[in-house]
Amino acid sequence: MHRITRRGHLITLSLALLGLGASVQAQTTWPQKPVKIVVPFAPGGTTDLLARALAPDLSKAFGQQFVIENKGGAGGNVGADQVAKSAGDGYTLLMGTVGTHGINRALYAKMPYDPIKDFAPITLVAGVPNVLVLNSEFAATHKINTVNDFIAYARANPGKLNMASSGNGTSIHLAGELFKSMTGTFMAHIPYRGSGPALLDMAAGNMQVMFDNLPSAMQLIKAGKLKALAVTSSQRSAALPDAPTIEEAGKLKGYEASSWFGLLAPAGTPPDVVSRIQQEVAKSLASPALKERLAALGAIPSGNTPAQFATMIEAEHKKWAEVVKASGARVD
Repeated sequence: MHRITRRGHLITLSLALLGLGASVQAQTTWPQKPVKIVVPFAPGGTTDLLARALAPDLSKAFGQQFVIENKGGAGGNVGADQVAKSAGDGYTLLMGTVGTHGINRALYAKMPYDPIKDFAPITLVAGVPNVLVLNSEFAATHKINTVNDFIAYARANPGKLNMASSGNGTSIHLAGELFKSMTGTFMAHIPYRGSGPALLDMAAGNMQVMFDNLPSAMQLIKAGKLKALAVTSSQRSAALPDAPTIEEAGKLKGYEASSWFGLLAPAGTPPDVVSRIQQEVAKSLASPALKERLAALGAIPSGNTPAQFATMIEAEHKKWAEVVKASGARVD
């Protein structure tokens, strides 16, 4: 009996050492090839900007290229689903959003993936307010200078305004739906495959209004192509200090619809790989150069732990389910 017990201990010890060896090997060998970050929207939007801001630092830190692949469609669901169904080997990541991992499950009648079960959260990259912008020429022609001016025009002209968004189910779309619900206005929603192409049509005058993420809209605001009326967050943005909140400017108590962006991996990705990526993202976000760059865009960097990000995602599901229900928005 003693010999069998001892042998069992030896086998257990050997297996444990083998497991430890495999874990150490995974830590030292990953990555052995380029890592893909899927951006579930077209180039030019905030999701894309943040992914491209991080990629060079991650490439340098890990000695392999972190490449961006834009895969837009269905409010981010197409790209997110691609990652959800990818191997959990650390070579395919997602720059997820409040849409793909907070809003869409409540908004879409059918979802191709489970935003919680199918992913391993890595870290929240940044949070940003959205901003209510108008085409500048349109605003000047109709003498719209404030949120209340805009509400009055929209009420007097139902159906004459085209509201662009980065796609069905995005925070940009839902911010507009919430605004419509709270103001009793109607604007035709025109979804795009990302903020980039939507902003091009906004600047060209083909669209009149958009509730875009502040970082992607900032350049056109500074260039005078877009007129910023207000931010959608509960507090003013330091990057756009003269813009009031929609709540204060339009006297819309409780209005708030901000965005966030974070890295996720497919479920089953080794925890040590997830941890290593999180640590390097946190270092990058803490660097003075990137902090200054993000602050100028109106983004607030994070870099929190995988556990903290996971807790946040669960809370966001509950919050946005209530907002979607109250707004009446639905995508079949």
